[in-house]
Amino acid sequence: MEHLKQSFTVEYRFNVFFTSSLFSIENLLIADFLEEMNTSGAAKKIFFVMDSGVASAHPELCQQIKAYFKKHNQVELVENILIVPGGEIIKNETKHFDAVLDAVNNYRIDRHSYIAAIGGGALLDMVGYAATVAHRGIKHIRIPTTVLSQNDSGIGVKNGINYFNKKNFLGTFSPPVAVFNDEKFLSTLSDRDWRSGIAEAVKVALIKDLTFFEWLENNAKQLADRNLEVMNYQIWKCAALHMDHIKSGDPFERGSARPLDFGHWSAHKLEYLTNFEIRHGEAVALGIALDTVYSNLAGMLSTADTNRVLNLLTALGFELTHPLLQVNGDESLLLKGLEEFREHLGGELTITLLSKLGVGIEVHEMDAKFLQQAALQLNKLSNLEPIN
Repeated sequence: MEHLKQSFTVEYRFNVFFTSSLFSIENLLIADFLEEMNTSGAAKKIFFVMDSGVASAHPELCQQIKAYFKKHNQVELVENILIVPGGEIIKNETKHFDAVLDAVNNYRIDRHSYIAAIGGGALLDMVGYAATVAHRGIKHIRIPTTVLSQNDSGIGVKNGINYFNKKNFLGTFSPPVAVFNDEKFLSTLSDRDWRSGIAEAVKVALIKDLTFFEWLENNAKQLADRNLEVMNYQIWKCAALHMDHIKSGDPFERGSARPLDFGHWSAHKLEYLTNFEIRHGEAVALGIALDTVYSNLAGMLSTADTNRVLNLLTALGFELTHPLLQVNGDESLLLKGLEEFREHLGGELTITLLSKLGVGIEVHEMDAKFLQQAALQLNKLSNLEPIN
């Protein structure tokens, strides 16, 4: 008998909205969105999961949400807002994932209702994963509260938690139905968290957009000095570049190429080696520095361009090296990150390096000697004056 063949396409659409004071009674953005989504007229619920750090920094927020949905009742608000820890711990301890699933079950949240996550990238990853696997998919709304999540992770299609001491070992590809970026959340970030997310902007500019890289160079001081208007543009531009990549590339990562993971192979390993004491963005900045110098040593990137990258990272307030960002032999802990990254890619090792500013190039192996030299060079350059 002949075998049967099947092929079909699933279209995904979602918008990223930019606003201020999302849950102000006068702000109709999310109310109008929910009204537009409710084409069937069926009763729907919305359940919120919130980062405890956000709840502490904005103690009025829970009451604002309740008042908002009392006034704008397009959907039924689940009164109990789940408060969970922020940061990587939420992806390391499965009890938080279980708590979201318990809520879905207890509050009878069906596939046509919503789970809204308010917090940084780690919380969005975990809640997105729970929303995707519960009932084979509950509509997920992301409300990112950090620079990192507003310009990168919050507007992507990936969700996940850490398992077996490996980053994002469990996860799904499932876009949110909408993302709401609220600038008000940025005002309460620490200087460290404000700066951390800019690393993802440097990353995407280096591999995709020379003009944006030059803009970052010209506005580095204002970004470091917490100029909100400049930061808002950085977030919008970075989000736009990430969304363009999702649309035109390989959104569900069926291949082994990960251009948006430039600087990430060592960053992921460094996060684990420091027990996540280092922020993701800080680790990415260190990974960018390492891979940029490696690109230069391997003859791909000019010394002048290399120095521009390192000077920008320094101007933004990032460190260029770390005691654990070293390669001391074939058994180096950092080198093990390469094999783990290959496993994460699902096949051939594919690392994005730089051929020039704004242009990434893929390689399938890394020379340990060049990595060792790159780490040593960064040790010497760290905390020095701008390079000539």
